Amino acid sequence: MEKTVSHTVRNNSGQTFKTDQLSIALDCRGDNAYTKLSYPVKYGIFSRLETRDHLFEFNLNHEIRHAKAKTRDWPHPSEWLKRTLGNDWVYYSSGGYAGVYEAIGEYYLPNFTYPTNAVIGGKPFNEPPVETIVNHWPDLLAKIPSTGLPDRFTKWLNRVKQIDAGTLKKKADRLFGINGTRVTVLPPDARHVDYNVIPLTISDGCLYKCRFCRIKNQKPFSARSHADISGQIRELKDLLGDDLINYNALFLGEHDALNSPENLILDTIQEAVREFNFKGSYMKDRYLFMFASADALIDKKTAFFDRLNRLDMTLFINVGLESSDPETLDRIGKPTPPEKIRAAFERGKAVNAGFSNIEVSFNFIMDDTLASGHHDSMLRLIRGSVSRPVSKGTIYLSPLRFDRPSRQVLYDFYKIKSLSRFPAFLYIIQRL
Repeated sequence: MEKTVSHTVRNNSGQTFKTDQLSIALDCRGDNAYTKLSYPVKYGIFSRLETRDHLFEFNLNHEIRHAKAKTRDWPHPSEWLKRTLGNDWVYYSSGGYAGVYEAIGEYYLPNFTYPTNAVIGGKPFNEPPVETIVNHWPDLLAKIPSTGLPDRFTKWLNRVKQIDAGTLKKKADRLFGINGTRVTVLPPDARHVDYNVIPLTISDGCLYKCRFCRIKNQKPFSARSHADISGQIRELKDLLGDDLINYNALFLGEHDALNSPENLILDTIQEAVREFNFKGSYMKDRYLFMFASADALIDKKTAFFDRLNRLDMTLFINVGLESSDPETLDRIGKPTPPEKIRAAFERGKAVNAGFSNIEVSFNFIMDDTLASGHHDSMLRLIRGSVSRPVSKGTIYLSPLRFDRPSRQVLYDFYKIKSLSRFPAFLYIIQRL
């Protein structure tokens, strides 16, 4: 068996029970601020169950949250599985730490069970010990005896065993019903909170319906009503239950939330922060993430960004520009003229320079089959538009083709990254 590797986790000795076969620690206190470290960090308040062969962690609703095997055939002692609010399993691999950090801005690489645009990563879900946990964790828990434990630990373990895979699927389906649909893609900036966001849909659809996009839907853009949004907030509070205290981040969906009316955006944020009690969260600070179109970014007035900036939150607005080359825009079916792409980039730069609590980030596509004009026009923006490196305005580069890892694409990315005067990372598409 390997030694468990983890960051500092605090718990009261009166809430810990150990035998030769297992240990249970209730209400462990993990880190309360998101950080970038090259070793495993666990956040929030949770409970831990450890046996000779496995380690499981559960949220405050008694739902499985993290898991790993301690046996020699586990891929790496510092790697683990995480279950998301949408009931996906994500495998976090180290990938050599420094190389992963250079590529995605995080020390751990998320690996998914569904197709994505990842250029790097392996196939951890094909590993037998990983597959065993993903598909058979309820059976592993069922084998753990509940007898011979102090009463509070017996009750806790029995509650944990009652929540099986079917229960968690129903809860995820309920989440999708509350929002009206599944969140098919989160903003890449959500990596800053390990994608632990509460999804709140304030608008549906997007403006452009780009032909190349495999994520967005065909619904016309429309904003939700205040009543609909308030209803979502009430239902989300009930859904998250006791675990709500572990959240301090909000995702405003769907694909172009910034295109919604200004007062709707501001009122929604204030209501959500109040009703979700972010100020009382175990996690420090407050975060908000949303997508925006070029048109939405250009159209919003400076006074609106000033009001956003004064909300006592860190806000990330991610804008899909894709390209400023006319030939490439035509090829991918993006109905936005190059001059508007450039104007949106300049608008984002101005917002980043003028507002300390807001960062506008930008997405560009990359592919070795694109016209040379795409690369050249992109460099004019991410290199030629500033005279020195800047810390805000992250550039996310997204491979055009899904599920086709390529050394050439990775080489091209590092070349672009070395030339960019803005922070540049790969955009790994992750859903909720």
